[in-house]
Amino acid sequence: MQIFPYSVHMIAGIAPILIALAALLLRLFDLGKIQSLIFDEVYYVDGARDYLNHGVEISGAKAEFVVHPPVGKWLIASGIKLFGDSGFGWRIATAVIGSLSILLIGMIAKRLFRSPLLAALASGLMALDGLALVHSRTALLDNFLTFFILVATYFFIRKQYWWVGIALGLAIGTKWSGLYFLVAFGVIALYRAFTHHSGTALIKPTLHRVIQFLIIPVITYITSWIGWFASDRGWDRDYSTNPFSSLIYYHQQILNFHTTLTEKHPYEANPWSWLIMGRPTSFFYETPKTCGASQCSQEILALGTPLLWWLGVAALAVSFGMWINGARKRQFDPALTIIVTGMIAGYLPWFFFQNRTVFTFYAIAFEPFLILALVYCSHLLLARYQIAGKIIVITCLSLIFLNFLYFLPIYLGDVITYDAWKARMWFPQWI
Repeated sequence: MQIFPYSVHMIAGIAPILIALAALLLRLFDLGKIQSLIFDEVYYVDGARDYLNHGVEISGAKAEFVVHPPVGKWLIASGIKLFGDSGFGWRIATAVIGSLSILLIGMIAKRLFRSPLLAALASGLMALDGLALVHSRTALLDNFLTFFILVATYFFIRKQYWWVGIALGLAIGTKWSGLYFLVAFGVIALYRAFTHHSGTALIKPTLHRVIQFLIIPVITYITSWIGWFASDRGWDRDYSTNPFSSLIYYHQQILNFHTTLTEKHPYEANPWSWLIMGRPTSFFYETPKTCGASQCSQEILALGTPLLWWLGVAALAVSFGMWINGARKRQFDPALTIIVTGMIAGYLPWFFFQNRTVFTFYAIAFEPFLILALVYCSHLLLARYQIAGKIIVITCLSLIFLNFLYFLPIYLGDVITYDAWKARMWFPQWI
């Protein structure tokens, strides 16, 4: 028995595409209105310019030490190349990638739940999240990382592990935190091989997993450094006559930077607070005089839509509880496995860096799995309580939509009165 009429399912089938297109329009709207560099754009846009001009990042006439791999900056550079060195050009790539991510999560949900309606819900929820919107309008690296993680997740569900290896190689080539997803997905893929094969029949799938989750990602990652290999101006390029030895030495310095970064920042946030948006990161704030009031504010705050994230915490608790219960019986729901794996890979590692300077906006990498947890709980409600379930899901979605609209001015960087801005600062920690 269908929970919704067939016609609704037909419309829902194309909904992720329509939602992604609508989200793209919102992401492109007045994208370049802030012509100054926002937050860490100062590093990544500058790096993208250097890639276009030199193939590597330099400072003046000298090589520059940078701590993130090239893929995300090459994507930013593609926008600059096509649309010019302006606010729009800096951010167009992340706007497109962010919209594609909305389509991707719908495709993933369709695979996991076999429901066009739940696929539409997944895309809709991601389109209504403020953190995703802000990342899609700011030239930082984390949105690209999230996209490649979603690509890898989609192929992982389909068990197309060769493509998973390439996608995760690109994720690591954007930010090293993609490595946690490589380990998590690799372990599960290897476990699957051991549970389906034995004896000599295990040799071939094991070799495949080694190639898919080790060799291919390494080759993809190294290839992303092609500009550094081709140039004689890259950092530590002349450390050794063997370029691979130079690259390894360079990476040792990067690792030392990441493990010893303890510099204080006014918006640093302990991972314990990320899920509830305890200390969102302010990317931009000014006090213009163009709102018609004595005091005006203009802010871009990397704040997840509060109601979505707070409901997501409850959904994660349910999802983890259901997964643990299934694990005891050795019954693993594929949807729950993806949710739990994504959260463990994207969130858990940060708790081991209690002294490192970290920020709430890193949560964008695991946000898709929080949304999938919400979709999973919606699936449970709709399956068990058809009428009441519909009412609850539609009510929650409507409230999330209204919550998103309320905070939209501080996602888009609109000029509003100071009083209107202050009304949106629900907690002192948000200021």
